[in-house]
Amino acid sequence: MRQSLPILVIPAKAGIHFALVTKIKMGPGLRRDDDDVGFARSPFPVPRSPFRPVAMITFDKVSKRYGPTHEALTEVSFEIGAGEMVFVTGHSGAGKSTLLKLIGLVERPTRGQIAVNHRQLARVKRRGIPDVRRGIGMVFQDHRLLTDRTVFDNIALPLIIAGTTREEIGKRVRAALDKVGLLAKEKESPQTLSAGEQQRVGIARAIVAKPPVIIADEPTGNLDPQLSAEIMNLFAEFGAVGTTVLIASHDLHIVKRLNKRVLVLDHGKLIDDFRPAA
Repeated sequence: MRQSLPILVIPAKAGIHFALVTKIKMGPGLRRDDDDVGFARSPFPVPRSPFRPVAMITFDKVSKRYGPTHEALTEVSFEIGAGEMVFVTGHSGAGKSTLLKLIGLVERPTRGQIAVNHRQLARVKRRGIPDVRRGIGMVFQDHRLLTDRTVFDNIALPLIIAGTTREEIGKRVRAALDKVGLLAKEKESPQTLSAGEQQRVGIARAIVAKPPVIIADEPTGNLDPQLSAEIMNLFAEFGAVGTTVLIASHDLHIVKRLNKRVLVLDHGKLIDDFRPAA
């Protein structure tokens, strides 16, 4: 007479549960019948694969809510690779600035996963935020320059905070100034510069530590079309040498002219991911 033992559930390493069904033939001597051994699917749910980002910037179903009802971002997912230059655009209040704040750890998401430079931001504690930000160059519309410091000192600030030697600071600051065409202005006060020159100082400060990622929030918002084009050309040069660049902009003329990838937000939702033809 044959009897069946209860199902024994053995969790597999891959996260998939199998039920090992073993039938034992009862008789004068117990023996295992190999033909009666098989695998069956367990009714238990399969765990979701762990979050393993491979891109320089990864958003995985990210949402951000302010207060009980205002959803600034809803289920936003995308990846940006090394050396990509990408625009994020949309109407005022679409969520562009919120998206950049999440990357820079100014804000935390309500739901979802974010990774920057292969680092999962959800695992970063408060004391680790400065270390993450050292790998991100940030450019703002209002420049945020220190008016009581020279141009040189403003650009040197990230290096001073990082403990860079004085000799290395001098080399890097002057290289950054040369890159943005302001080498002759290093001893001047930011207040004596034009709006376009101030924005260039802000860009030089963002790149001086050679971060792998640059984010910019409406960097040409206060500039005329010619200056705007010059600033955007600078960002394109950074992308050409392997830096990942993400720019929030509502200037569709410039976005179209540069012919780069465009993420389109509408009321917090990603409604398009336009990729130009090669």
